[in-house]
Amino acid sequence: MKIGIVVAMDKELQQLRQVFEDSQVIVEKCGIGKVNAALGVQRIISDYHPDCIISSGCAGGHGDEIAIRDVVVSSELAYHDVYCGTAIDNSTIYGQIQGLPARFAADPYLLAKALQLSPEASGSKLHAGLIVTGDWFVDSKEKMRSIVDKFPDARAVDMESAAIAHTCYLARVPFISFRVVSDMPLGDNNASQYHDFWQKVAAQSFQLTRTFVDSL
Repeated sequence: MKIGIVVAMDKELQQLRQVFEDSQVIVEKCGIGKVNAALGVQRIISDYHPDCIISSGCAGGHGDEIAIRDVVVSSELAYHDVYCGTAIDNSTIYGQIQGLPARFAADPYLLAKALQLSPEASGSKLHAGLIVTGDWFVDSKEKMRSIVDKFPDARAVDMESAAIAHTCYLARVPFISFRVVSDMPLGDNNASQYHDFWQKVAAQSFQLTRTFVDSL
């Protein structure tokens, strides 16, 4: 199976390339945000024709059961900053682009394989759930509250995954997202947890993605 992994930032790329240094897996950086993510994953699809795409990197977490360094695997993905209104189609809901699913579902086979993993040995827990995406770095409790008010079942918030899922949906390429929780915005102050994550606990936090790939 030819696998493409896309990350947003240089420091995520560095971590993943270390994890996959002896592998044939394609690991590429797209850049931060939805447009960069869509362009980056389309480039991978066009250049390499992978059998599946994995979005990897870090995200803000949400939920009493979620902790920093846990991993959220996408069962569904949605935009938290999209609203098309009701003037044309009153069935379109918040977060949905008209004519597209309200939520992009992860590939069933990839999700089933992910749920078979046992990550506790690495000090992490795996949670399947909704990942929401927007062009908005969540660095305050107020920002996070405004997101979870509309998506109370969200387990992670990032800036790329739903755009990658959107692109893979249109290209008919199986997709899943693994996001390491770097911070809990509702319990953070000025993104201090996020900075501490990279300074103290980022090393080996992406090993679960390798375990998942090895299981395919």
